[in-house]
Amino acid sequence: MASTETSAQGAVPLGKTDEPGAADRHDLSGLEAGLDALETVEVRRAPFWEILFKKVLPPVTAILLVLVVWQLAVWGGFSDPTKLPSPHAVGQALSERWNEGDLLSIIWTSVQRGLLGFVAALAIGTPLGLLVARVPFVRAAIGPILSGLQSLPSVAWVPAAVIWLGINDSAMYTVILLGAVPSIANGLVSGIDQVPPLYLRAGRTIGATGLRGAWFILLPAALPGYVAGLKQGWAFSWRSLMAAELIASSPDLGVGLGRYLENMREGSDMAGVFLGILLILFVGIAIDQIIFSPLERWVLRSRGLTAGAQQ
Repeated sequence: MASTETSAQGAVPLGKTDEPGAADRHDLSGLEAGLDALETVEVRRAPFWEILFKKVLPPVTAILLVLVVWQLAVWGGFSDPTKLPSPHAVGQALSERWNEGDLLSIIWTSVQRGLLGFVAALAIGTPLGLLVARVPFVRAAIGPILSGLQSLPSVAWVPAAVIWLGINDSAMYTVILLGAVPSIANGLVSGIDQVPPLYLRAGRTIGATGLRGAWFILLPAALPGYVAGLKQGWAFSWRSLMAAELIASSPDLGVGLGRYLENMREGSDMAGVFLGILLILFVGIAIDQIIFSPLERWVLRSRGLTAGAQQ
């Protein structure tokens, strides 16, 4: 006699079919293997040539293209040379500032103010965002005000801050706080609003309530939205500071990038004006790429929300 029986799924050994629960255990092991495969994240280190091609080449190409178009516009006479300096003239202005020895001092004056103001805004905006997100009365009272402050141009605060505090660093930091705190708080509120209620119930079950719940449950779960708010908060901090430095002038403040830009404007030095604009742009992008973009990529990758997490 044949040693197998024919079933709808094919030939199965008699010894196997006689074992009780074999099919169920087989299905369960297959399900567990599938879940393990879904949870496994393979992280590979990209080779140098891939990083060069995907990360370095595109921005370098864009910069070169802008420089070529800029130089062609100068050669074509599309604008008065006193209003549109050539890239070479801007490079000469950069070289002169470097030779004068004050270029790094100008940059650091603004960077230091911007980072200190942002840290202060972070210390104020984070608890404020938690309060607005978790207390309905507070949200109803000041939630719309925060949204309105976020849309208010930061330069509008400069005259008031100068009258209140005088032309000093305190006025600079006040303008930064008024520009950045609403963005940080609203980013955290948005992140908390997207936290599944199940997380909060699970936290209460294990005793994570009050400040412990906020620290161990809410903030980690709301991290993607919170980091997005931090990026926007830095952008508002930097823009607010540049607006304040452009308007407020005092020997006690020193010369930052905004003040340098205004000095070049007063001297009708367009090469210096363009240099100031490029330095402000460069510093803003550099801080974002060095601090906030890696933080955002890490948060998203740790949650499997980017393609890089699956490579």
